[in-house]
Amino acid sequence: MSYRNILHLLGGLLVAVAIAMIPAAGVGFVEGLGPAWLLAMAIPGLTGFVLWFATPRSGELNAREALTIVGLAWIAIVLAGAIPFLTTNVAPDVAGAVFESVSGFTTTGATIYPVIEELPDSILLWRSLSHWIGGMGIIVLGVAILPLLGVGGAQLFFAEAPGITTDRIRPRIATTARLLWGVYVGLTAVLIVAYLLLGMSPFDAVNHAMSALATGGFSTRTASMGYYSAPIQWVTIIFMFFAGVNFTLHYRALTGRPLALLRNAEFKWYLLSCVLFSAACFVVLGYTYGTWTLEVARDSIFSVVSIHSTTGFGTADFATWPVLLQSFLLALMFVGGMGGSTGGGFKMIRGAVVAQHVFGEIRKVLHPRAVIVTRVGGQPIRSDLVLKVLAFLAMYMGTHAIGTAVLAALGSDLVTALSASLAALSSIGPGLGEVGPAGNYSGMSSAALVVLSVLMLLGRLEFYTLLVLLIPSTWTRGHRTPRPKLTAVRRKFRGWKGEADPLSSWPPFRE
Repeated sequence: MSYRNILHLLGGLLVAVAIAMIPAAGVGFVEGLGPAWLLAMAIPGLTGFVLWFATPRSGELNAREALTIVGLAWIAIVLAGAIPFLTTNVAPDVAGAVFESVSGFTTTGATIYPVIEELPDSILLWRSLSHWIGGMGIIVLGVAILPLLGVGGAQLFFAEAPGITTDRIRPRIATTARLLWGVYVGLTAVLIVAYLLLGMSPFDAVNHAMSALATGGFSTRTASMGYYSAPIQWVTIIFMFFAGVNFTLHYRALTGRPLALLRNAEFKWYLLSCVLFSAACFVVLGYTYGTWTLEVARDSIFSVVSIHSTTGFGTADFATWPVLLQSFLLALMFVGGMGGSTGGGFKMIRGAVVAQHVFGEIRKVLHPRAVIVTRVGGQPIRSDLVLKVLAFLAMYMGTHAIGTAVLAALGSDLVTALSASLAALSSIGPGLGEVGPAGNYSGMSSAALVVLSVLMLLGRLEFYTLLVLLIPSTWTRGHRTPRPKLTAVRRKFRGWKGEADPLSSWPPFRE
């Protein structure tokens, strides 16, 4: 473990965060908040500058250092991102500022502010920028970094089933990251233009485009997308849906291979689930309200796509919908989007692997001697990878249960605690109860906000990159294999007769 390399790169990332604040700071100067933004930029900028030049790199990174840097980098970035909320005096305390920053960079979209219009424009822009930066960071993390470390999500399967997973577009990580950035920036620009043509103001268009492509959910309006016209909502539905799609598939489709989407098994499941759940919501709402209007259909589709892609925009308060539909949406919160997208959740590909494995186990009960291989999209999945997915499922459900219990112990009712824990872990934003689409997280205590911040980081970074920081061996410089005791090894050869003891010539055990 080279601490110099870790501190060096952390310094560079802090400088990058300070640079990313420049657009928001520019708006802040117009609003008269210039000194506050200068201080917000100076703290991470100067700290990063000192770390960068005081700790020059020494050699290439190994897998352990890379994984450690990813975990520490996200912690450092969200802490630096919380500073503007404090310097501009819009956050009630440190816990609230950190919560809002974590919610932004993890693209969760949960907020402690009951009236969004009261926030300065510079803070609104910074929230959207944090979404946009965090969304691309998640893609690069999942597509380019985690596969090399063997701890990815859907990326675990790219060697066995390249047609259904997030594989690297090019062999080099830097090339892959640049190509994905190009797709990401291009789609954001297209959505900005579409919003402008539909009558949205330039400031709102930029903010909502960054938020939608990052599947974030931060809006410049308290009513979220319900504030805007029906055509704007339909366009948002389309881009939310595609933001939840594997971005390498976008690249392939935009480079002359549009059938790559239709041939991808995970995309088919994602599309099918959106259609079926939207239809179910439309039927139940139409029966409940006694009307089958286009508005009901739009609210149904918007809510399903928003939750399924883990964006979190809202046009209707689904917390008032029938309990059956709320259970549907909770299921979509858990599943989330596709692997390699900006969406959160357990991911469609993992759900498919678990389902196929369960069906296989049921078949084994009927046919004990049958050799049943778990397949996804017709491609076989190694048993050790299936076990990794099951382990991830256990961590996901266990963490959700612990988060629910802790939030309930801190004073939240069961519905609020359960949905808030799941919404934070799956990077959704709105939940049910007090944190529904018409509510917010302002009623949560500081301790509850800290718990939710941890859940957001754990879920968005898929546990491994943070949990390894708690393992003592991560921080050791080397590893020594303990030397076996001579007597214990010789005991296995008790009763040896004839030739000389073979251990006598084995160097580690020579007497």
